[in-house]
Amino acid sequence: MVSAGLAREAGYRVCALTIDYNQRHRCEIDAARAIAEKLGVERHIVLPLDLRQFGGSALTDDIAVPKEGLGADIPVTYVPARNLVFLSLTLAWAEVLGARDIFIGVNALDYSGYPDCRPEFIAGFAGLATLATKAGSEGQAFAIHAPLQFLGKADIAREAQRLGFDPAMSWSCYDPEPDGRACGRCDSCRLRRAGFAEAGIEDATDYAA
Repeated sequence: MVSAGLAREAGYRVCALTIDYNQRHRCEIDAARAIAEKLGVERHIVLPLDLRQFGGSALTDDIAVPKEGLGADIPVTYVPARNLVFLSLTLAWAEVLGARDIFIGVNALDYSGYPDCRPEFIAGFAGLATLATKAGSEGQAFAIHAPLQFLGKADIAREAQRLGFDPAMSWSCYDPEPDGRACGRCDSCRLRRAGFAEAGIEDATDYAA
C-alpha cells in the first residue's frame, strides 16, 4: 500500500500485481483489492500461482506458524525464493506494459530475516532484469524501487497516514483465525503491533490474542 502510494506521489502511473500463491494468509488478497481500488490504479491483476504444490514453508504447507516471537534463524514462514518469483513475474508484465520502474514493498529492518528482503538481493535483481529481457538487451535498463527497505514499521505506518491511507487497510497476519481475525501472535502480527504502538497510531486490526 505505502510503496504504491509513494510511487503515485512521485508521479508514476501505477499498475498493481498481486500474487495469489495459495498462501495461508489469504485475507491479504482481499486487502490488496481494496487498496488497489483506494489507490485508483490503472490496472490490478490477481495472478494465481499455487506454491502449495512445492510446500516447504509454514505459509504454503502443513507446518505450524511459530507464535513464540522472533528468533535468530530464518523462520519456517520463509517461502523459498518468493520475492525472486514475484519480481520475475512483475518484470515480465512490466516489459509488456513498456514500464521500466518496478516498486516492491520489501523491508530490511523490522522483518523476520528473510534473505530475499536484503538490499543485495534488490540490487542483484536489477542487474538480472537487464540481462534477462529484450528491453534490457536494447539498452533499456529496469529500476527496482524498494522505498520501504530502510524504514521501520512505525515509519511505514506514519507514511501510510501521511499519504491519506487507513493503515489498517493492509494485512500482515501469517495465520488468520477461521473467523477472519488476525492471530495477534505470529511474527508479522507482533512486528505490526509494535510499529503502530511506536508510531502512536491506533491499530484498528482485530486481533484474536
